[in-house]
Amino acid sequence: MLDISVHTLRMYEREGLIAPYKSSSNQRRYSKADIERLQCIRRAITEKKMSIEGIKHISAMIPCWKIVGCTEADRLNCEAFQGHTGGCWSYEHRNNICASRECRLCEVYTKALDCEQIKQSIIRFTSRPLVEVER
Repeated sequence: MLDISVHTLRMYEREGLIAPYKSSSNQRRYSKADIERLQCIRRAITEKKMSIEGIKHISAMIPCWKIVGCTEADRLNCEAFQGHTGGCWSYEHRNNICASRECRLCEVYTKALDCEQIKQSIIRFTSRPLVEVER
């Protein structure tokens, strides 16, 4: 359907780009959102010439702590907040608000389907009013 090999799908999963549902027998199931994410990844790689590392760094910029509403204590206990090597869904969460959440169902993961949505999330949560500087 996507002209992507199983090897490539597993590599994207290992790299933290996708988080497919796994059945009790460890069989991966891909949702419509997963398919959209895979299409976005393929476009970024083939059309925009982005590397997997580049995609991971952009995913790391998503202000997940603002979207989820983390406390300062949650942020201190969060590898995703402290790190910069991938989206928050690619980290193991312990001792914070996300520990009991399923990442693949989290708003941060589900809304990060394409570059425009990611850009809008970053802008929305990091924008400050512009202050005019006097000369």
